[in-house]
Amino acid sequence: MSGVYDDSVGVEVSSDSFWEVGNYKRTVKRIDDGHRLCNDLMNCIHERARIEKGYAQQLTEWAKRWKQLVEKGPQYGTVERAWCAFMSEAEKVSELHLEVKGSLMNEDFEKIKNWQKEAFHKQMMGGFKETKEAEDGFRKAQKPWAKKLKEVEAAKKAYHAACKEEKLAVSRETNSKADPALNPEQLKKLQDKVERSKQDVLKTKEKYEKSLKELDNATPQYMENMEQVFEQCQQFEEKRLRFFREVLLEVQKHLDLSNVASYKNIYRELEQNIKTADAVEDLRWFRANQGPGMSMNWPQFEEWSADLNRTLSRREKKKASDGVTLTGINQTGDQVSQPNKHSSLSVQSNTVQSVQSSYNPFEDEEDTGSTVSEKEDNKIKNVSSYEKNQSYPTDWSDEESNNPFSSTDANGDTNPFDEDTSPAMEVRVRALYDYEGQEQDELSFKAGDELTKMENEDEQGWCKGRLDNGQVGLYPANYVEPIQ
Repeated sequence: MSGVYDDSVGVEVSSDSFWEVGNYKRTVKRIDDGHRLCNDLMNCIHERARIEKGYAQQLTEWAKRWKQLVEKGPQYGTVERAWCAFMSEAEKVSELHLEVKGSLMNEDFEKIKNWQKEAFHKQMMGGFKETKEAEDGFRKAQKPWAKKLKEVEAAKKAYHAACKEEKLAVSRETNSKADPALNPEQLKKLQDKVERSKQDVLKTKEKYEKSLKELDNATPQYMENMEQVFEQCQQFEEKRLRFFREVLLEVQKHLDLSNVASYKNIYRELEQNIKTADAVEDLRWFRANQGPGMSMNWPQFEEWSADLNRTLSRREKKKASDGVTLTGINQTGDQVSQPNKHSSLSVQSNTVQSVQSSYNPFEDEEDTGSTVSEKEDNKIKNVSSYEKNQSYPTDWSDEESNNPFSSTDANGDTNPFDEDTSPAMEVRVRALYDYEGQEQDELSFKAGDELTKMENEDEQGWCKGRLDNGQVGLYPANYVEPIQ
């Protein structure tokens, strides 16, 4: 720091060394940074925990949705079970990620929070106790040396100023010797000033060197005191760094599912479930349950029986006490508020078992088969790619297969009514559905046809009516509506 003054030298730029006055503040600031870094690490772990939770929830929702879709879809057999194994894997992995979330928050997060609380003690006036202790320690260690440094700087400034003044006095004396206008008295004054300047230079230089020597003597003690405070800060920071390393290792263990035995078992089990998928077994199952391997009640020859196989007559319908549901009613035309194609008509019969055992809608009146309700149930199949409970559409015509009232001998040319009927008010009605007469005493009509109701509905739900061509017969009462 000593040297001869030079005009070309400006203000000396202070170095960035730790030993410069006030540069210890970076070490003090590191304590405050440690507290902030604890908060940053807790926020980092908290965000990762939220990601783990969100991923677990998404896995659960995905597994639930696709499990329902696969179970309701057309896939079957061992491949279906292998497919569903992915959903089981997602549910188990979801549970593991929820455990990761719990470990991050309940263990790692809380551990950092507690360590931070124990390591940093807040003061009533703000800041931390550890920061203030470091600040006071550095200030106390640096104060004596900083005072001497200030004296050195003042002595240096005075010495440089004396040197500058000496140089100016010598320059004036030299110039005056060349000027004949100056008298000897003036020249003497200039020479005296040069002499005084030289004496000032010697005095300031001596003082400057003395103060610098004192500063040099104080420097070892200054360095020792500063080192002592710095080492205390280093020890505090070392605890934080070691703690962070320990916490990060624990976080790594919690995140690394590859070392979790249950995680390995999940994918080992998934692989086994996929490998158990057997195309041959699934094809065999489908053949037995949905294909040619299904059992079938093939038609067999049956002797004709007047009691069991004949079609119910109108009089038997009137005497019946039990009901049988007839389906396959077809509606045509623009009828908005009408029953659907599977709406039913209840017809009474005292020989239900006989009718059910002999009824076959694919035959004309003499075939036998299963019950009407059984045939209707057999029409329901599983077809949707996502719904296993939808019905297959049939390839059969409604007029031939689904209408139990169809008959090739529906109408006769003669009037079958040989009974006395009580007169009633005739009402014009319109047919709601197609109807094919099952016996000679029944009418046949199409939806939209108009006819005349001659008698009111009887107990079994039949009415007597007349077509526009003059034919008279019976028809189901709920197949028509009055014309307004």
